[in-house]
Amino acid sequence: AGLALSGLAGAAAAQPAGWRFDFQAGRPAAGYRAVPPDAPYNPDAGFGFEPRPAGAAPSAFQFSVAVPEGDYRVTMTLGDAHTASNTTIKAESRRLMLEAVETARGAFATRQFVVNVRNASLAPPPFNAPGGDRVLLNARERGVLTWDDKLTLEVLGPAPRLARLEIVPVVAPTVFLAGDSTVTDQPAEPAAGWGQMLPRFFGPGVAVANHAESGETLKSFLVERRLDKILSKIKPGDYLLIQFGHNDSKANWPQTYAPAETTYRDYLRAYVGEARRLGATPVLVSSMHRRRFDAAGKIVNTHGAYPEAVRAVARETGVPLIDLTAMSAVLYEALGPDQAWKAFANGGQDLTHHNNYGGYQLARCVVEAIRVSGLPLAGLLAADVTPFDPAKPTPPDRFVLAQSLAHSTVTPRGS
Repeated sequence: AGLALSGLAGAAAAQPAGWRFDFQAGRPAAGYRAVPPDAPYNPDAGFGFEPRPAGAAPSAFQFSVAVPEGDYRVTMTLGDAHTASNTTIKAESRRLMLEAVETARGAFATRQFVVNVRNASLAPPPFNAPGGDRVLLNARERGVLTWDDKLTLEVLGPAPRLARLEIVPVVAPTVFLAGDSTVTDQPAEPAAGWGQMLPRFFGPGVAVANHAESGETLKSFLVERRLDKILSKIKPGDYLLIQFGHNDSKANWPQTYAPAETTYRDYLRAYVGEARRLGATPVLVSSMHRRRFDAAGKIVNTHGAYPEAVRAVARETGVPLIDLTAMSAVLYEALGPDQAWKAFANGGQDLTHHNNYGGYQLARCVVEAIRVSGLPLAGLLAADVTPFDPAKPTPPDRFVLAQSLAHSTVTPRGS
């Protein structure tokens, strides 16, 4: 089945058992298909390398395989017979899967993780029923790796080496994310949401399906059928992490404004109820602060009553709460006004959106809250997850994460 690659393009008639590729020179391993180093992605073949942006490091690359929508267990053999390696793997739109896996010369390491692949399609509603058959994507999302019919892997690092690759469809416990630009899989450097860092902190059998998108509110997420997409896939035992508020508070956005004392809470309850209806566990996440300090070096609350509204709904409904508002204040104040800008995009000029460092530290806050929550989800965290104190973050100048190939100067939607 690993060699049956014809017919994968477009709508595959049947779900294949898996795909296996060998990237090493010479004869491929038994059951694997050799991949020439200059094989561009070919829809007819159903696999190949994506175009390399100008100026990209010659050793870094993106490799795609045409797959149906679903979850896939990816097994990678990393290393090289002739040199040491240091490899970071991202999937789809820069989701961090493996971080700085090192091997000595002639040594190999095998790692596994689960990648969620989706497209914008929905099952058509019955005759005369309201709804639609697609998620309403915005212009920024069209053509990005998040919403296509491919599984794309980005191989990065100072000395990246991929020897073999196996992709197999699985049914996995899934953590779904609903939120805004601070959560989403930002498609290009230097912006990053905490949601795209989250997969790195889960064990090899867990999928993270990040449906958050820049500029979204609780209302727009419903209208654009993004929640419908989640509900069409979520199953008993899954989790739904919900973080909105940055954009819901904007009275100058009249179609999506939701006052904290009334409809904002009502919409949160509706999301909670929908997740529970389908046997999933909802988790509410309060918004992280924007980077605004007072004269004493303390964070200024620019979210008004919205964080307390999230806490109140969590208490009333018995839903677990991740108080990212409180944790981000501790994190930013620990960095201080002179260093906190290094956690934000556009060289610190952006007060809302984060870079890799900021997204990573906020993901560590979320993971710490999960670790101590008592939820079964805590048992699915990666074996190397250790306690994290937001008052003692990794100093920005000591943080290293391999950058992705795509770069953009466009500021994400929302603020």
